[in-house]
Amino acid sequence: MKTLCKSLALGLAIASSALMAHTSEPMNDLEIAHSAYTAGGLDIRYAHLALAISENDAVRNFAQTMIRDHSAVNDAAVALISKLDVTPQDNALSKALIEGAAAKRAELVTLRGKDFDCAYATNELGYHQIVNKTVAESFIPTVTVAPLKDLLEEALATFRAHEQHADHMVAGLKCAN
Repeated sequence: MKTLCKSLALGLAIASSALMAHTSEPMNDLEIAHSAYTAGGLDIRYAHLALAISENDAVRNFAQTMIRDHSAVNDAAVALISKLDVTPQDNALSKALIEGAAAKRAELVTLRGKDFDCAYATNELGYHQIVNKTVAESFIPTVTVAPLKDLLEEALATFRAHEQHADHMVAGLKCAN
């Protein structure tokens, strides 16, 4: 278990560095929209994996919340993009997010029981910490289109609650460091 936690901590540190490096490059609104949508979609995929593997009610309930909330935000983003008649732009950050998530999923699918539950919960906590920081400090201050800024601000409030929920889940599962 200690090796697993060290692996997760290292993975989160690498992901955090990569994410922050990509967000230090200037992004336009369409790139920000694509990155935010991508991050939400990836969290939905993590949640579906949790529902397929975990037998823990707290983990399963959290996963269902992730699917519900991230789907709602992504649906609102699609509606906004349609209304504005623009096309989001793929970029280095969204590509890095996809690559990192593929590696994390490959790791998670090999785990079962408490090992999976702790790995999923710890990943969710770290993922929300990184994404929330990026949205608050990089995306929202940079966005120039008011409705996109409003959507990001509303989503951030929800995602900060997810971060707290994930923190409580990690503690409740007694995931060792």
